[in-house]
Amino acid sequence: MFHASAHLFRPAVKLAAAAAAVLLLNLAAPVSEARAQTTVFAAASMTNALQDIGKLYKEKTGKDVVFSFAASSALAKQLEAGAPAGIFISADNKWMDYTEGKDLTLKATRVTPIGNSLVLIMPADTAKDVKIDKSFDWLAFLGADGRLATGLTDSVPIGVYAKTALTNLGQWDKVKGRVVGAESVRAALALVERGEAAAGIVYSTDAAIAKNVKIVATFPADSHPPVEYPYEIVKEQDTPETQAVFDFLVGPEAKAVYAKYGFVVH
Repeated sequence: MFHASAHLFRPAVKLAAAAAAVLLLNLAAPVSEARAQTTVFAAASMTNALQDIGKLYKEKTGKDVVFSFAASSALAKQLEAGAPAGIFISADNKWMDYTEGKDLTLKATRVTPIGNSLVLIMPADTAKDVKIDKSFDWLAFLGADGRLATGLTDSVPIGVYAKTALTNLGQWDKVKGRVVGAESVRAALALVERGEAAAGIVYSTDAAIAKNVKIVATFPADSHPPVEYPYEIVKEQDTPETQAVFDFLVGPEAKAVYAKYGFVVH
């Protein structure tokens, strides 16, 4: 009787095992699909353009691209800490050089398809056009207690560009006490939009998408290094899918979107 019962239960055990296997496969499927997506770490100033480009890629291929936007400095540190990404787009060469130096990104894939310009903005209701040169009186421009918003001047690319430009114009020591360093260019833009800063130094493309600010001056090109955006594939992520996304991000359709948002296309 015991042996007969064992035989009776064997099919049930096999069915249970099969059901468990199917369940595991079903649970694994979303994970596999998630891993198949390419994640792009990109400078905050590229948010709107890349979101549009991601939609184009989805329309053409049916595949999603996942974007993570922040200051290039923060993204480079995240890569160093092991955060998963397939592509890194920096708002300056410094942080791409950093990831290369840490053997995190593939130097052989590096391209620089776009650039930007450095501008001075004000809230639209207080804006007044000015000319930036070595004789420009920043303290008079900002007023008695006005603040100048930009990125953190020791790490965030827009802040580094701003400090370099002000230093080259002989103005940094005069104005540094008024500077408010934000965690990204979009955070600096928001301070000016809300009227919490009298003015801000951002990229022209960020000013272009803001509703309540106005560009009042463009910094002289020789006051700072060219604003460039290098792209690289992350080490050990050089898969066909990642390469396809990378090629699209630097291709003609993407460049048309960059141009629409005011980036300088190379």
